Amino acid sequence: MKQGFVIPVYNHGSTLEVVVSALQKYSLPIIIVDDGNDETNKAFIDLVIQKYPDIILIVNKHNKGKGYSVCKAVKEAHKLGITHLFQIDADGQHDTQKCELFLEESKAHPEALICGYPEFDSTVPESRREGRKISKNYAEFVTLSKGCIKDAMCGYRIYPVEPFYKILKWHRIDSHMGFDTEIQVRMIWANVPVIYHHVHVSYPVDGKSNFRMVRDNIHISFMFARLTIGMLFHLPSLIKRAQLRKKSALQNER
Repeated sequence: MKQGFVIPVYNHGSTLEVVVSALQKYSLPIIIVDDGNDETNKAFIDLVIQKYPDIILIVNKHNKGKGYSVCKAVKEAHKLGITHLFQIDADGQHDTQKCELFLEESKAHPEALICGYPEFDSTVPESRREGRKISKNYAEFVTLSKGCIKDAMCGYRIYPVEPFYKILKWHRIDSHMGFDTEIQVRMIWANVPVIYHHVHVSYPVDGKSNFRMVRDNIHISFMFARLTIGMLFHLPSLIKRAQLRKKSALQNER
């Protein structure tokens, strides 16, 4: 097993160094994706690259989106022999102290997608809470796994690279805010087990959000439509899994 980190960066160059410095103790490869930043943010990224020369830098000429950036990093990780890629945001809202737990869990369950389940503090906007509920409920609908998905949007997770790479060969994954939900659903369809762990998430008062109301809602709507159609092709296996879960739950109750 060879683990590594990926940090997509857009408009959060000023907080990148704090995140990267916190990850140094793990002595793992770090892939940074410059997602078409302006000159100010590029300067922050350049400072981090100079300070930590072992970082692998990928540059998008134009802003392509978080999903596009992570998918590009997965392809690079596959080429480099990285088997498990830990996605973490550049804005510093995730608790990096939990990284060790997630990395150990991934070593213990190398076949699994290890997902963060956010513990929000009082800084989280109510609109974010509601958006997460909608995505969670929809992900459970298209995977026939009601009550099994704790979160579908947290960007703090470890991907097994091989199944992710195989998915990219056959499917176009949402490039923006629908990415986290779509790749999680497609991994569940591919029978990749998902393990959840709590992670503290805060929203700084002066933090910058990359969410764009019109653009991202359009992307998410198309993502939901694709997954609804895709669900039909997976129905036989999804029904079988749902029946097995129900049978197992009944046996546990006895």
